[in-house]
Parts: sequence; C-alpha cells; structure tokens
Amino acid sequence: MTAKRQNISSGSKFEEAYGYSRAVKVGDTVFISGTIGMDFATGEMSADPVEQLRQVIKNIEPALEKAGGSLKDVVQITTYVTEPEVFTAIGPELGKIFGDIRPTNAALVVAFPVPDVKVEISATAVIGCGS
Repeated sequence: MTAKRQNISSGSKFEEAYGYSRAVKVGDTVFISGTIGMDFATGEMSADPVEQLRQVIKNIEPALEKAGGSLKDVVQITTYVTEPEVFTAIGPELGKIFGDIRPTNAALVVAFPVPDVKVEISATAVIGCGS
C-alpha cells in the first residue's frame, strides 16, 4: 500500500512563486519547509532574531495542525542563521520552545536570498509520537 501525500500551504506568496509547500505529509511523517519569521498576512518581519524565531514557530504550528499534529511531534529541526551570534541570541528561546520536546537540531550559518532574514527553521515531525 502506498502512503498518501498531503501538500499543506500557508498561503505565503513564496510557496506559489517558487513551487513548494509549507509542509508535506506522507503517512504519519510531516516534512516542513524552511520557514522564516515573516508574518505572511502583513508581509512584516521584525529585525530582532528572537522575534523572528517566535514568528517562525507561529508559521510552522498551523501546518502541523493541518497535518493532525503539534510541536510535540517534532523530531528534527535544522536551524539556519546569518551568523553565529544570531544562534547565540536565539538559543535560549529554542530551549523554551523545544526544551521538553528535545528534537535533534543542526545549526548552520548561511546567507538568505530574502533581505533581513536572520533565522529560518525546517523540521520533520511524526504525528502522534509526542502525545
């Protein structure tokens, strides 16, 4: 039997323009695209990396909910930042958000194609594992 695929969109203009989904669910596994801290409804983004991180999570949570899960089901994240100091700034907030969940994490320093982005997170979740 082949697992069913569900594409999940956030309505971001980037998804349509660049041909990707916010998340894709296959079976009980959800793959979440790299997500930035832009409020997609207003097009605004804070200059503060911690505020960007908080918005990243606000952008990821609806995709998880549409897939039938929550942050508790996240088993892996990859955190992309513009410089090591950004990771140092957001680290304590990551600890607050994921401290009880404890997914794996890799942190990478990168350059973003979108101006003013300081942090981006991609994630993998397994629905039901965090219940």
